[in-house]
Order: sequence, then structure tokens, then C-alpha cells
Amino acid sequence: MTDPNWGLLKKKHRLNERARMMLTIRAFFVENGFLEVDTPYRIPCNAPEAHIDPVTSSDQVLHTSPELCMKRLLAAGYERIFQLCHCWRADERGTRHLSEFTMLEWYRSHADYTDLMDDCEQLLRALCPVRTLSYQGTSISLHEPFERLQLAEAFKRYAPMTFAEAIAKECFDEIYTQHIEPNLGQQRPTFITHFPAEMAALARLCPEDPDYAERFELYIAGMELANAFSELNDPLEQRQRFVAEQALREQMGKAPSFLPEPFLQELEHLPPSAGIALGIDRLIMILTDSATIDEVVAFTPEML
Repeated sequence: MTDPNWGLLKKKHRLNERARMMLTIRAFFVENGFLEVDTPYRIPCNAPEAHIDPVTSSDQVLHTSPELCMKRLLAAGYERIFQLCHCWRADERGTRHLSEFTMLEWYRSHADYTDLMDDCEQLLRALCPVRTLSYQGTSISLHEPFERLQLAEAFKRYAPMTFAEAIAKECFDEIYTQHIEPNLGQQRPTFITHFPAEMAALARLCPEDPDYAERFELYIAGMELANAFSELNDPLEQRQRFVAEQALREQMGKAPSFLPEPFLQELEHLPPSAGIALGIDRLIMILTDSATIDEVVAFTPEML
């Protein structure tokens, strides 16, 4: 007779906490007038993105995000929707990454990305009523409004060079991950805003400065939890951006991707809207003080 799987058993407390938090998340959105939706996992194509590779499934792919189908629902007249689902991204594995992971996405019509910042603050406080997080020895306050920090200002504060210099020297990713991200959200959660237009393929541009997009990323304890933006609803501009992403993928030697034609055809009916993707596994890492993503999921790929 074999022993129980102790690796699974020692996760029991965190998996109990995970289940409780999922109930809290659902209750939060239902109480705020959102409809829970369920869209297909297997689709003809995702939105083309240069740095995200899908997992193939026969002649189709597994979705990297439910955003295309969810925005089609918005375009059809649904006003507030949310979804908790599994997503897949090829070749992603690390202490904070899994190729199959759980995503929370929500979308609001007649809203912009600042409304989603308010949602994030309220959701975190619902999940942590004491309004103080302790993660890996760091105390993080949820009492005050979360910090809102422009990307260029974050470079000035934490990086050895300016944002413009990092772009010119083609080392943006290296500088951002090594010097900026570890400093974000260490005392209170931080929203990084004002990403350049070329770093937001599906986002609406800032009307006061079209060089930047209405996009933010949410950080707690140096960990990115969410990516959000006011939605682009111009079909012609969206097609142009997708074509540019396809070209960039080809330059990088990656497999070509099709364009999501049904989404593009319906985009003209999308009202002014905003949407956000939040990584549930990372959120639960923070809320349960877990050092790795492996501790908050029942099975990792290596266990199968």
C-alpha cells in the first residue's frame, strides 16, 4: 500500500483559502451588478501579440485570454460582465508562471481604465477586510488609495536611465524587470500608467496625449497582478495594430497568426468600455503569503 501524496496534502490549507477567495470574488461582482459569463476555451485564433504564444489544439488554439469573446458580448449589449477561467500560454514556467493558469477578467461598458482602478481597490479590500497584507515579510497597506505612478516617472525614480534611453538602447524589458518591478507596490499597491501607444495593441489612446495609451498594470510586492485598459473600439485602427503585431511576430521568427475577423466585424458596435485581466494564482500567492505559484494550485505540470 502506497502512502498518501503528501505534496498534495500539504497544500490543503491554501487550497481551502483559494476556494473561499473564489467565492468572495464571485460575490463581489454579482453584488456590483456584473453577469458571470462562460466563453469557449478552444478558438480559431487569439488576438495577435508579439510576446505571447498560444498553445495549439488540433487545427485551433487554446485561448490566451477570453477578451475577444467577452468584448463581442459587450458589443452585443452586455454592460457588465466577468469571467473566471483557465488560460494557456506556451513556454511559460517559473516561480510566478504556469503555462495553464487561472484568469479573472471583467469588462464595463461606458467606463474607462480609471473606473477599473476603483474596482481593483474595492475587490482587494473585499478579499482582505483587515486592509493590511503581509507578504514575505513586507507589510502592505490597503487603507489608502493605491499609488498611481506614470511609467516614465517610475524610470526616473528607480532605473539607472530614463525611459527614452531604455527604448533607444533596446533594453526596456531588462531595465523594467530588474530595476523597476521589484520596487513597485512595496508599501501600498501601485498602478503603473501612461504606457506608450506601441505597448498597448488593444487600448484606446489618451485623448490629451495620443503618444500614450489608457492602460495600467497593478503591482503588489513587486509582482504584476493585472493589466487593464480603456478599450479601442475603432475597427480600422484595431486591424492596423493587429497587422503590425503579425509583422513583428514574423520578424521574431514566430508562427503567423490569423486575424479574429468576427471580433473585428463587431467592434464598431462596442461602446466606450474598459477591461482588465487579473492573474488569480498570483493574487492568491499574495493573499496566502506563498513564495511560489506551485503552492497555490493543486497540480503543477511536473506532477501530472
